Amino acid sequence: MPMSAESVVLGIDPGLANTGWGIVLQQRSQLECVAFGCISTEAGAGLPQRLKRIHDQIAAVILRFKPTCVGIETVWFGANTKSAFATGQARGAALVACASESLRVEEFSPRQIKLAVVGTGTAEKGQVQYMVKHLLSLEVEPRPDHAADALAAAICFTAQNRMLEASAQVR
Repeated sequence: MPMSAESVVLGIDPGLANTGWGIVLQQRSQLECVAFGCISTEAGAGLPQRLKRIHDQIAAVILRFKPTCVGIETVWFGANTKSAFATGQARGAALVACASESLRVEEFSPRQIKLAVVGTGTAEKGQVQYMVKHLLSLEVEPRPDHAADALAAAICFTAQNRMLEASAQVR
């Protein structure tokens, strides 16, 4: 489904300890960073309380900035499966907040996001932060890296949509 000429995109980099979020305004081919941040939860808090905080804070971001679509990073199952499960639960809390507002959600692997933002799926965190700064014309690299990754997910969403729109025009 193509986006309108102007879209507000929410990017989410989920994590139980830190969930990054970023809001990107897309006006045709121009991108602008509206806001970004990071939701942190206390390690000593119970899992339900931590997930509720993520849900409630993402819901507050949605209420404030009124995005119509979301780009969210998928879980990467590396060597630490315990961490991957925690990230998956954080993703779930964020996705419920998005579904509550009937937002269009697209999921991207870390590799897809890096490819869309940097041009290579094996980019380092510093390269992603640098390109997010450049693509959004920011004065400094967004920090923490969770927020930069969330902005990168939003940029990936816009890049995918531009490709879908271009292929629709070719047909």
